[in-house]
Amino acid sequence: MNSIPARPVTTAVSIPGSAGNLEALLDSPAETAGTRVAVICHPHPQYGGTMTNKVVHTLARSCNELGVAAVRFNYRGVGASAGIYDEGNGETDDAIAVLDWARQRWPQAELWLGGFSFGGAVAIRAAVRRDVRRLITVAPAIKRVAVDDANLPRCPWLLVQGDSDELVDCTEVREWADSLRAPPQFAVLAGVDHFFHGRLNDLRDAVLQWSVAQDQAAQRGG
Repeated sequence: MNSIPARPVTTAVSIPGSAGNLEALLDSPAETAGTRVAVICHPHPQYGGTMTNKVVHTLARSCNELGVAAVRFNYRGVGASAGIYDEGNGETDDAIAVLDWARQRWPQAELWLGGFSFGGAVAIRAAVRRDVRRLITVAPAIKRVAVDDANLPRCPWLLVQGDSDELVDCTEVREWADSLRAPPQFAVLAGVDHFFHGRLNDLRDAVLQWSVAQDQAAQRGG
């Protein structure tokens, strides 16, 4: 009889940022050697986005299922994090600060980066400034937060988008992604809205399948 996997352990942590300390949660899988750590960026802070958003939580748990620790954090001015909203620029600095904290805590770890909506665009921007090995963006709000098309991540990159998204237009994101010199793997989920109502398991499956395929390709030397 198969045993039920132990639930991840969630620990509150405080991370130094350029505007002051950032409130964060570290989700640690039951069995991990600290060889992979994912930083997850949340949606727009002025529209209720926080590190406890259900899509952010799903990304963190998906990473945990892969044996990857996950760090969710509140941007400056959100929850107990110091500072004030900064139009995506300071929030990108916050993501960098969390990546640096993770690198210091796990010097040999492979860093992953993920984000949802506003956080997806923040993650794209942050991924070019640090050695990120995998990037997962969900419905990235590329029209709200400026992304430099000439300076984009070079790591393996998954972009998950619902085709019924009422806030981030699927066609616009698809056209943008296809125009890139090195486009991400684009996973379209049919009938999925912006907040993945009733479809969080589909998001989880997309992340797991892509990540497992990346591991298999790496093992083959591809």
